[in-house]
Amino acid sequence: MSFKTINTGVFTVRFYFFIYFQPNAVIVCSVRCTCSPVLLAAGPVTVQHRKIHHAVVPRGKGGRSSSSGVAATVFGATGFLGRYVVSRLGRMGSQIVIPHRCDQYDLMYLRPMGDLSQIIFMEWDARDKESIKRAISHSNVVINLVGREWETRNYKFEDVFVSMPQQIARAAREAGIKKFIHMSHLNADIRSPSKYLRNKAVGEAVVWEEFPDAIIMKPSECFGREDRFLNHFANMRWFGKAVPLIAIGKKTFKQPVHVVDVAKAIVNAIKDPDANGKTYALVGPNRYLLHDLVEYIYALSHRPYLAYPIPRPLYHLIARFFEMNPFEPWTTCDKVDRFHTTDMKYPDLPGLEDLGITPSSIEQKAIETLRRHRRCRYLDAELGETKAAKTVSY
Repeated sequence: MSFKTINTGVFTVRFYFFIYFQPNAVIVCSVRCTCSPVLLAAGPVTVQHRKIHHAVVPRGKGGRSSSSGVAATVFGATGFLGRYVVSRLGRMGSQIVIPHRCDQYDLMYLRPMGDLSQIIFMEWDARDKESIKRAISHSNVVINLVGREWETRNYKFEDVFVSMPQQIARAAREAGIKKFIHMSHLNADIRSPSKYLRNKAVGEAVVWEEFPDAIIMKPSECFGREDRFLNHFANMRWFGKAVPLIAIGKKTFKQPVHVVDVAKAIVNAIKDPDANGKTYALVGPNRYLLHDLVEYIYALSHRPYLAYPIPRPLYHLIARFFEMNPFEPWTTCDKVDRFHTTDMKYPDLPGLEDLGITPSSIEQKAIETLRRHRRCRYLDAELGETKAAKTVSY
């Protein structure tokens, strides 16, 4: 051991050198430094803290084992759209915090979507402001995908689509979050007959009020492997040989969008510095009559199709019977109104193309969802055997 003393006139610093010799090893040297009591009595030393944590500094060549610089908190990640968003974020090397209220077994499919320790699960209470703040405390991106197609005793549509987004947006603004993405609906309108869509419209307004730079996503009905749109109509065959549609579906126009395209849009909006404060209308490339769309669903499934008109009050009466189910109802009065609402057009709003995404059509992706509805003899039937659905331009 040896030491050296340096006197600067204001304080004295003494360096101690420890040198260890180990056989068959390199020389190990350690240095210690001590300060005189004069310096210690002068007052506390100011330490500059790092503003950016090393975990969110971009590094690597890209991919799940690199770091994209994105630390995202995804509310509602256990839902239909959430799993696709988490998968897209995980494959680009993002750190993801998933607040949840479900059982641990419902999270298993999310765990392998990111690299080791990149996905963090955290229990949260939607009515507890502190739990929301803890969930976003280490993130630079917040995504709100919380949604529910039916009301429960504990959570009404006002709670899910208005109160929760308001609390999350407020907490994100107070935490200094730069990117906040809120999921709305293409047909969100305060005048809609659907309570679901009315509260979606109110939710947009409160999010804009709390977070003026929020990015609003307005997708139409999403379709995919686990959807409640194509599968809903395909499962109607279990209740009879025919499909009930208001006005036989001849007065309703739909423009469904693939769920993967919506997930890509969210990730691309995170990367785009000019996306803040914008509203995106996310729709598919083709527009259909509801009657023709359901007809194509059954043609692709190789099932007989017969549509018959049903009055709205009678359809609501049948839906109320399903609403008595204490678990997830197959349909509700609100779902009937929502599925028979014509998709709005927003020519002035940016869409998927503005985010660099080419939308996928029903004809390209519906087979991934509807193949399981086929009989065994038609499982490998070619797509060319099914006539494409008629499209409209109005």
